Amino acid sequence: MRLTHRGLAATAAGLMLLPVALGGCGIGGGDEDESAAKPARAPAEEAATRSRERVQAYLDAMAAKDVAAGRSQLCALLHDGFDLGATGPNGDFADHFQVPKAAITGIRPGAQGQEVSVSVSVAVGKRTVTRPLVFTVTRDGGDWCIAGEAPGAAPAAPSPTGVFVPE
Repeated sequence: MRLTHRGLAATAAGLMLLPVALGGCGIGGGDEDESAAKPARAPAEEAATRSRERVQAYLDAMAAKDVAAGRSQLCALLHDGFDLGATGPNGDFADHFQVPKAAITGIRPGAQGQEVSVSVSVAVGKRTVTRPLVFTVTRDGGDWCIAGEAPGAAPAAPSPTGVFVPE
């Protein structure tokens, strides 16, 4: 088999273009900035950060009685239920409730998304109670949102330190 000038030129051109083609596929090369290929954060860190941001924004909205800001933190599927109950007698944004203190106490992965535990103090008149809540935050399309709110676990009762002696 004898190569002609035309065949030889085509082979040489193909070999010259091979590194460019492989570099475009991510093979070979190495001149590009490798930090551009890496995500800014690990997926777990990103999930925890976004979940914390969403829940903190919701807690801030509750304290400020900003219903629109609270609604914007929720996934679209929860909007109708939120609209019906948020300012009702037992809603998070009810006029007679005040939220003097709310804090995120923990974040962990859960079955439906990130579970963000919070402690919320609610005042009604002169009475203040603190309740644990768990918000579930998930990714909906390209954004993060609150997908659920449920009562949290009450803190464990302290173990007895002494012996009870009846009088």
